[in-house]
Amino acid sequence: MTHARHAAEFVAHTERARWHDDALWYVREKRDTAARRIPEWEPLREAAAAIKRHTVAHLADHLERFEQNAQRLGAHVHWARDAEEHNEIVLELLRERDVRRVVKSKSMLTEECQLNPHLERHGIEVTDTDLGERIVQFRSEPPSHIIFPAIHLKRGEIGQLFHEKLGTEPGLEDPTRLTQAARAHLRNKFLEADAGLTGANFAIAETGGLVIVTNEGNADLGTSIPPLHIASLGIEKIIPRSADLGVFLRLLARSATGQAMSVYTSHFHGPRPDGELHIVLVDNGRTQLRADETLRDALSCIRCGACLNTCPVFRRSGGYSYQTPVPGPIGSVLSPSRDPEAHASLPHACSLCGSCSDVCPVKIPLHHQLLAWRGRLTEIAPRSRLERLAYAGFARSLLNVRRFRALAGLGRWFLRRLPRGILYHRANAWGRQRELPEIPKQSFRDAYAAGEHRERR
Repeated sequence: MTHARHAAEFVAHTERARWHDDALWYVREKRDTAARRIPEWEPLREAAAAIKRHTVAHLADHLERFEQNAQRLGAHVHWARDAEEHNEIVLELLRERDVRRVVKSKSMLTEECQLNPHLERHGIEVTDTDLGERIVQFRSEPPSHIIFPAIHLKRGEIGQLFHEKLGTEPGLEDPTRLTQAARAHLRNKFLEADAGLTGANFAIAETGGLVIVTNEGNADLGTSIPPLHIASLGIEKIIPRSADLGVFLRLLARSATGQAMSVYTSHFHGPRPDGELHIVLVDNGRTQLRADETLRDALSCIRCGACLNTCPVFRRSGGYSYQTPVPGPIGSVLSPSRDPEAHASLPHACSLCGSCSDVCPVKIPLHHQLLAWRGRLTEIAPRSRLERLAYAGFARSLLNVRRFRALAGLGRWFLRRLPRGILYHRANAWGRQRELPEIPKQSFRDAYAAGEHRERR
């Protein structure tokens, strides 16, 4: 099922689609305000992009250095080639310690690997402790946004959900009281947990340490109470030095939510006293992406979500229309690299406006990468015979000026006289939500030529 078909389900709810659009654009505006307050914003982006390009170019060296330093601090480092191997490593670690209850902070890597259902199939209770993640977990849904997992829901829906799951009073919509109810519920989950699972925003090769950024402190609680901490991260999360961290921290929160700094920036250097720290470094297609000169910059992504917040397609179609753990522009680059046939429609879910590239804190040329994917997918997932014939005819018309002018004139004449019922019908998916502009009587070229003729006279 294509992005367009899934998007149609979201767009059909006009009020929700409009509200979703407005909410994300508000975050985009906050990002712009935060960026304008830093005179060196563009040099910071340039520096972050350069650090990431260097890291990706020397990825193996930095990974080996990180492993050595993490082990020196007492952590155990595991390597996973793909999602299946990652899930088996985590499951085995939990089984060996007879773990039955785990608390998990937000981790897009574990969403990518589908870790929760894997553990639950083996009798392990997984509780997502980020508030938005817990909300969608109650609904048996994945996150719809990498920063705001429940951005697609309204307060009334969350109030009803909490009434059903947590026993709050019916009709409760006050955000503070809903948060208090969730906090009381999650406090018990933290105290009962046998292990804490996290992702990581950055892994520092120089020190072997992990850095986790949250606004709720749930990663701190989830790793300080249980004796076992398992951190899962993609191999691209490595940065070379501690000195590089400040560049990314100044960009991350401002790009994600418009904050100057996230509430919690937690550093983990080895396990807690009498505890264990296991770090699982996951490839899952990243090495293959690194070998692609056109797309490798996508590995620079720091998962701030800025490209989602600005994208006119994402804002109006919702996260679930992408059917991927990471939606939006960056997801439309990453997902086809893992399964091009399944995600062939995603690079076309883009207006090529370039706004995603403009706001990306590490300057990934996302719209250029999406355009490159479109070209590749014509071979991987070829279009229908009718579409190929239509595009071939269009190409022929553009190659000859006289032919183009003749066809353009015929098209204007035809569209001005075509009965509406013939143009807008069920088979015309494009016309269901769009109206053609008024067709002019003459082309710009003809109008311009007529003007020049009058001036000469």
